[in-house]
Amino acid sequence: MLPGLKERLLGLIKEDAYNPLKKEELALIFEIHASEMPMFYNFLDELEEDGYICKTKKGKIIGPKGMGYFVGKFVSHRKGFGFVESDEEYTQDLFIPASDINGAMHNDRVMAEIVTPATDERRAEGRIIKIIEREITRIVGVFQPNKNFGFVVPDNKKFNKDIYIPKKFFSGARENDKVVCEITVWPQEDRKPEGKIVEILGQKGEKEVEIASIIRAHGLPEEFPKKVLDEAENVAVEIPQEEVDRRLDIRDMKTFTIDGDDAKDLDDAISIEVLPDGNFKLGVHIADVTHYVKEKSKLDKEALKRATSVYLVDTVIPMLPKTLSNGVCSLNPFEDKLTLSIFMEIDRKGNVKKYDIKETIINSKARMTYTEVSDILEKDDEKLKVTFANLVDDFKTAEVLARILMERRTKRGALDFDFPEAKIILTKEGKVADIKHYERRISNKMIEEFMLISNETIAEHYFWLNLPFVYRIHETPSPEKMQDLSKFISTFGYTIKGDLEQVHPKALQAIIEQIKGKREEEAISTIMLRSLKQARYSPDCSGHFGLSAKYYSHFTSPIRRYPDLQIHRIIKEQLNNKINQKRQEQLTNIVDYASTQSSERERAAELAERDVKDYYKAVYMADKVGEEFDGIVSSVTSFGMFIELPNTVEGLSRLANMNDDYYIYDDMTYTIMGERTKKTYRIGDPVRIKVDNVNVDLREIDFKILYKIEDKENEQESNEE
Repeated sequence: MLPGLKERLLGLIKEDAYNPLKKEELALIFEIHASEMPMFYNFLDELEEDGYICKTKKGKIIGPKGMGYFVGKFVSHRKGFGFVESDEEYTQDLFIPASDINGAMHNDRVMAEIVTPATDERRAEGRIIKIIEREITRIVGVFQPNKNFGFVVPDNKKFNKDIYIPKKFFSGARENDKVVCEITVWPQEDRKPEGKIVEILGQKGEKEVEIASIIRAHGLPEEFPKKVLDEAENVAVEIPQEEVDRRLDIRDMKTFTIDGDDAKDLDDAISIEVLPDGNFKLGVHIADVTHYVKEKSKLDKEALKRATSVYLVDTVIPMLPKTLSNGVCSLNPFEDKLTLSIFMEIDRKGNVKKYDIKETIINSKARMTYTEVSDILEKDDEKLKVTFANLVDDFKTAEVLARILMERRTKRGALDFDFPEAKIILTKEGKVADIKHYERRISNKMIEEFMLISNETIAEHYFWLNLPFVYRIHETPSPEKMQDLSKFISTFGYTIKGDLEQVHPKALQAIIEQIKGKREEEAISTIMLRSLKQARYSPDCSGHFGLSAKYYSHFTSPIRRYPDLQIHRIIKEQLNNKINQKRQEQLTNIVDYASTQSSERERAAELAERDVKDYYKAVYMADKVGEEFDGIVSSVTSFGMFIELPNTVEGLSRLANMNDDYYIYDDMTYTIMGERTKKTYRIGDPVRIKVDNVNVDLREIDFKILYKIEDKENEQESNEE
């Protein structure tokens, strides 16, 4: 089939002017050769089976929407009902009552029909008529046995049905074991799903078991297959002289890495100098992973399957075996390493005037940490300045350039949400010692800026070469989301300038600037962030809204991200004139799949990382029940408020437990108001809370609001008067 045929065909069907056509007519439009006709018809059958198209009684092809169907992912709620998130962009979710789920489980791809159309007050309701694809076939949970049968109670409460386990499938599991069970019989009407236990993780409550449960729940592969490990050992050999001879040898150049204290997979180094004309020459040197990981090799297939390294506090699930990720590919100091480099000449306004992309060999002169470089630049640390005397001027030059690049990005409208990240500090025994804000200091920002400018320059270069490529895109927010945001911020007296149908990042950046340091900053920043789409990988270069960049890619981390590894291959093939028409067609299909797979696995990794942090936060707060803290309202929902403490720990204050009044939620202003007292709470309000309850199993923390800090201050002022 032709590359991109699915997207073009579905695009045609979604057009307002489209009139349903027969398969023969579609074949003519897409110029399908007679020899490919059976394959094309089979392709249409597959699209119908997957719910992307429907056929009328007369055999004409139409979109599901045209037939009154609603296709998408089913998201279950622990109370039994759920929602279908539509494939159609900008379409509101369809509410599914518990009685109309018809055996669907969380994350299943389903087809539903609309029973009650949407009104201004409420969303449409429907019922599921077909389960297109079962998304999750294995469930992690706690085993509860009876005499002749047992149940697995899922960890994920969105799976609101226990799984029935016949005795012959206990597989040696004991009561309260965390297990992985495979579903063998899907639920129907009031009948529970059935399954068999395929792995026993250990007794619930033990740290290693809980982390393993999260890893299994998100389908993260831990152990590498032996054949992959063997291949890694075989490719991790000394660099042959002929490879050195064909590259630009910059081993004498002053290159260095700056990473976190405990980082072991160092995939980027930099070099910097000021040219006689006052411009900067920045070199960004990235580990040449593709020299070792060849296309279609066992290493490559495993890397694509994983698509990303996952960082789970004190556990790393790498994309590549450690022989490569921490060894031969890592830009360790004083070792010859193969790299792919971009040299950029950047003027004093931050514009890239010239650039050159080369296959290189480097020998890093220092393995610096963010803490060390920041202490030199921010604290003028004398001891560190002596230790790294030969690099101090380079650090200072790098800071000057980084600040120029920051200003350039700000001027064009890039958004910078400074939300705190949690840094979880563990003892040697693996206990939670403390939870703090992760500091983004000057050296972190420096490296971030240098990676951003490299990623942009590479993306623009290959866009204009018109070669298949993996881009990092962040689409413009939907007009509906912007309308809702506009209504919300208007309650604070702010307006979004320009056209809400096609909002410019500068319009949102202007709001971020206006609210800095103000009480409503947290509230507006939070809602604004929720109004944006999620960044993803794509073969199409549609720009990055958040960065206000027309061209963007991920080029700088091939040890831990597959898209970077894939585009390194394309870059090297182009540099060596190896891309002909046939190869272009191959690459079109390769980058399409790599984009989809990488986006999906990135999302799974993010959710797993969040779940592990939530587990550690619950463990940390478990012995603090009854203690009081100051916090900020971070989210307001119809069932309660989430309060964030200064250390990033979040807890829920349920409306049902707020006894001083009956509170009503307003979804337009994200506030709750007391019916009698008219007391209001909104995002950003400072409050005093007491830790009410902690459920480590569910990773839930409950807070009881004692009072709004503002109310207490007002009360004290009036008493003093």
